[in-house]
Amino acid sequence: MKETAYQIEPHLLQLISSEQAFHYKVVPIAKEGKDLTLLTSEDAPDAIIGELEIVLDHKIILERIATEAFHRYLSSNYRKRERTENKVLHYTADFLEQVLINAKEIGSSDIHFEPYEEACRIRFRLDGKLTEQYKIPIEEYPVIINKIKIRANLDISEKRLPQDGRITITTETDEFDIRVSTLPTLHGEKIVLRILSKDASKFDLKDLGFTEKELHTYLESIKKPNGIILISGPTGSGKTTTLYATLKILNDKQTNILTIEDPIEYTLEGVNQVQLKESIGLDFSSALRTFLRQDPDVIMVGEIRDVKTANMAIRAALTGHLVLSTIHTNSAWGTISRLIDMGVPSFLIASTLNISIAQRLVRKLCPVCKEEHPIGASMLPSGFAIPEGLKTHFVAKGCNECYHTGYKGRKAIYEIIPVTGELAPHIKNNELQVDSFLEEKQIRTLKYNAVDLIKDGTTSIEEVYALLSD
Repeated sequence: MKETAYQIEPHLLQLISSEQAFHYKVVPIAKEGKDLTLLTSEDAPDAIIGELEIVLDHKIILERIATEAFHRYLSSNYRKRERTENKVLHYTADFLEQVLINAKEIGSSDIHFEPYEEACRIRFRLDGKLTEQYKIPIEEYPVIINKIKIRANLDISEKRLPQDGRITITTETDEFDIRVSTLPTLHGEKIVLRILSKDASKFDLKDLGFTEKELHTYLESIKKPNGIILISGPTGSGKTTTLYATLKILNDKQTNILTIEDPIEYTLEGVNQVQLKESIGLDFSSALRTFLRQDPDVIMVGEIRDVKTANMAIRAALTGHLVLSTIHTNSAWGTISRLIDMGVPSFLIASTLNISIAQRLVRKLCPVCKEEHPIGASMLPSGFAIPEGLKTHFVAKGCNECYHTGYKGRKAIYEIIPVTGELAPHIKNNELQVDSFLEEKQIRTLKYNAVDLIKDGTTSIEEVYALLSD
């Protein structure tokens, strides 16, 4: 079942708090007069009805469903509020499942297992930042690590070299992959688990953070039958999500879509996905060469890392294919400079590049606990003038609702440069200083989009400080 099927209407969610939902293990699904229908698991005792009627002042009707499905409802609609930091976690038969369920409940993307001299810790990455969740007794750590390595089909006797593996978790209501990476450290093996949602069908370009104008520009570029679309940004900036949301739009019965990825993070039905295997010679450029003999319409390349891959992508675009890829640069215009530095002829870039995009992920302030304060010049980077109309800003405080981080959720901000007939000559002539041209065409940079988020209280100065100082 898709994630959206588990969402409860906001007016119902407000009837009980997150603490009550987790304590009584119930989720409200309907209200009519004084009758309140609560969803619960199949093994819930009838005795809770009396207590709930007193606490909630409603006549309670319990509707039972499978335990796995109920937990999906609970974690999809309420964020667990209890703080588990520094709680000692002991090894049990279902240890890994406990940790994974807790990580998914609070929306974590990565789980870090880290050994030190006297203790071990587990940290979760939540909205892009690591928070400590548990301590593990040092004597139990080897058992835990071995269990994870066995599940990921790794060699438990090899402790000197890094290893990579994968675990597939299947429940009644969900299926997701865990990417496993081990690293030998001074006090033992550090393991990082990346939680990968297998289904990319839930991604929607409209929900990622594009402004209306930016979305229109981007959609126009992907409607072209050929050319290159490049998305730049650091690791973890949401580039892959943007690419998959794009593929979802392009994916239909008349279109042959091929991807080469490292690793395959999501699956999308109707798209032919290939896993990179450099150890046997299957790299981005060789896969692209083969793709051109597979009658493709759209090609997605995980990353342009070298001139060979860049040249193959350009060749694909010149022969009538639409190519989507990512590249590591700091800005949309920096992408063009990077390609030129790689040795790609500037006239080929000008004739094949449809659009260059830079993106970042920004944490959103928790709407419950954020506080408004007057703004001062000392809060902003040196030399950055306070924008007109910006008199106050919001700061993160932290509460139960946001798991004491001050932030809840993230959104992407974009810098989009379409390669138009006016811009192409600048690229052909290697004119890399085009700030005045971009300003004239009202191209919104990451910096100015970040200022807009401060103005409307979406995020804090602290969260986008690096973009303002760039």
